[in-house]
Amino acid sequence: MVVAAGEKAAVERQCGASMMEQLVPEITTHALSYLDYPSLCRLSMTNSLMRKAANDDNAWKALYHKDFTLEQVSVTPVNGWKAYYAATRAIVNLNAEFFSIIRESSLQEMSRFWLNADYVKCIHASGELFSGYNAVIQSWQHAFNWEQGVDFQVRDVRVRVLTDTAWVTMKSYVELETGPFHVTNVFEFHNGRWYMVHHHSSADQQIMHP
Repeated sequence: MVVAAGEKAAVERQCGASMMEQLVPEITTHALSYLDYPSLCRLSMTNSLMRKAANDDNAWKALYHKDFTLEQVSVTPVNGWKAYYAATRAIVNLNAEFFSIIRESSLQEMSRFWLNADYVKCIHASGELFSGYNAVIQSWQHAFNWEQGVDFQVRDVRVRVLTDTAWVTMKSYVELETGPFHVTNVFEFHNGRWYMVHHHSSADQQIMHP
C-alpha cells in the first residue's frame, strides 16, 4: 500500500507539472505583464519551470513597453528583450544620475560622468556650444557657479539603446509654469561602462540653465 500511495503521488505530481507546462506558455505574457522588474527577476530564481516562464521573450517585451515606451514595438533586439530591458534600465538610471549631479552641483562627479575625448559636445540652454572634454567640464563649472542646486523635474523620458551607443530624449522643468527644457543626452560604452558624450538642452526662453 505504501508503494502504491507513493506511485500515486508521483503520478499526481507528474500530471500537475504537465498541466503547468501546458498552461504557462499560454498565460505567460498576460500574467507576467502584471509583474514589475524586480518581481520578474525573483520569479526566475524559484524553479526551472518558473525560470523558463520568467525568461520568456514576450514577457520582457511586454514589460519593456509598459515601463518605457511603445515607440520601439517593431524593434527586434539582437540579444532578446530581457537583455534589451536591462540595458535600457541601466541608461535610464544613468540619465537620472546626471540630473542628481546637477542638483548637487558636483564638478568632480560631472568630470567622471563624461568621456574624456575631443569629440564630446555640450549645448546648454543658453545656446552656447562647448566642444572637447576640457571645454565641456569648464562649462559645467561655470553653470554650477552661476546657480547652485537646480532641482529639475524630468518627464517624457524616451530611450534608444544600440550595441555601444544610447540616446535619451526628455523634457525637464525647473518650474512648471515656465515650460520645459527639451533635452537630449547621448552615451557611449567604453571599457565596461557608459559615458556621456553629448548633451543638448534648449528652451523657448533663453535662460542660463544646464
